[in-house]
Amino acid sequence: MNATTSVHVERLGKRFGDFVAVDAISFDIRAGEIWGFLGPNGSGKSTTIRMVCGVLEPSSGTADVLGFDVARDPEAVKLRIGYMSQGSTLWADLTVQEHLRFYAGLYGMQGSEREERIAAWMQRVGLGERRAQLAGSLPGGYRKRLALACTLLHSPQMIFLDEPTAGVDPVSRREFWDIIVGLADEGTTVMVTTHYLDEAEHCNQLAMIYNGKIVARGSPEELKHLPQIGTTVEVLSNDTVGVLDAIEHLPFVRGAGLYGSSLHISLSDAGEIESLNAAIAARGLSAGAAHSVLPSLEDVFSAVVQPQ
Repeated sequence: MNATTSVHVERLGKRFGDFVAVDAISFDIRAGEIWGFLGPNGSGKSTTIRMVCGVLEPSSGTADVLGFDVARDPEAVKLRIGYMSQGSTLWADLTVQEHLRFYAGLYGMQGSEREERIAAWMQRVGLGERRAQLAGSLPGGYRKRLALACTLLHSPQMIFLDEPTAGVDPVSRREFWDIIVGLADEGTTVMVTTHYLDEAEHCNQLAMIYNGKIVARGSPEELKHLPQIGTTVEVLSNDTVGVLDAIEHLPFVRGAGLYGSSLHISLSDAGEIESLNAAIAARGLSAGAAHSVLPSLEDVFSAVVQPQ
């Protein structure tokens, strides 16, 4: 591990009895980047982040965070990071300001430093006008903002965000990511888990996890050009169900699904586009000609978790 690496994980694993939740995964997170961990619920994302934060003891492997081994010195790790779990602890009968004062006390802040830091973070996350409001009466998006402010109050070198925008409306999600990107621009390293693949476009590097194993990794652009993805084509039609029925059993079609108002179809190679168009026309369906497009991250994930 060197000065440009914030996290080094090697063959990290976690078992719960006979169930393997995380299966010998390895990865590095460079200092100052947003590193996204993508996968469906139950894939091992939260278990991994809890191990890396020193909250959950690994069954095997090692994890170093900011130069400290999380198994040997978890308290040193916790002092230097911020961790926002899916169920971050907020108390319904405490106000926004009372929450921040409580967390400031945990980090040893006092006097004018404490009040200045609290005021700055309330302003940054848009809670300044809600300082006296009880947390229990905050809308979901604002509760997430309060949890984030509590996580960041002590200016950690690195933050771990576990599904930070789950259950949040689209506008609040966008505003939340503006804050995350701003933190990274200031030099804070961010590890974020999500199952919202559109959010992953904000990340510098991504790892996709499925059934406890990392199945792909790279930048969003690199993942979209993985050789195993094949060719992705788009078809516009008013009868998407009919088109799906016509093409899903064709031997050269590797997968298909709705993408907005269109269909994205994964083919073995571009040479099959003509055959695809012919199959759709043979069924008398009204559809535009299939044409190659850059795959979405959803297309990528669907491709890498299917048997090749």
